[in-house]
Amino acid sequence: MTEETAARPTTRRGPYAKSARRRAEIVSSATSVFAARGYRGGSLREIAKQLDMSLTSVVHHFPSKSELLVAVLETTDSASIESFESDTRGRGVTYAVLRYVRRNLERPEMLRLLALMAAEASAPDHPAHEWFRDRYQRTIEGLAVAVRRDQDEGRISNTRDAERIAGALVAVWDGLQLQWLIDPRRDLVAGMSAALEDLLGTHAARDT
Repeated sequence: MTEETAARPTTRRGPYAKSARRRAEIVSSATSVFAARGYRGGSLREIAKQLDMSLTSVVHHFPSKSELLVAVLETTDSASIESFESDTRGRGVTYAVLRYVRRNLERPEMLRLLALMAAEASAPDHPAHEWFRDRYQRTIEGLAVAVRRDQDEGRISNTRDAERIAGALVAVWDGLQLQWLIDPRRDLVAGMSAALEDLLGTHAARDT
């Protein structure tokens, strides 16, 4: 049985084996394994061992390692998206970004996982290549909508194309986070505040 192509068990297990709790446990274990070893270095056997489960049990829920990787990325990435979008509508891009950055300071392993997976997924044949491509597109498009709204409401003074501003903001955000992961002595919030002022043409909100 290979980890990438293992077949589903022929007999279906009961509802307990398919429960959301068991799947969540597998995703949690996979998150730590992929964060430590990357997708290529991590294995379903190691994940199963962490949970004291058989490889067959893991494969029952996630038939391939690539499917499990996508589940990990989706779970990790969706944690604060809804509140971020709400913040951009209610308080603007600057407030939303800095609040999100402060939240991320408390979960460096999540940032490390995304940074590691994004680098690996730059290879076109990587299982997460399409996921990250689509994620960047959605992120930039969503930020562009928020930037355009802020422009219309006078929150920011930069009148350039909103999508170009959003793309630059995502690039700076990723870069500053990576620098912080490598050297936590860097002040990530201060760096993002300065970048937002440069990109948006406005001072960061004092109540962020």
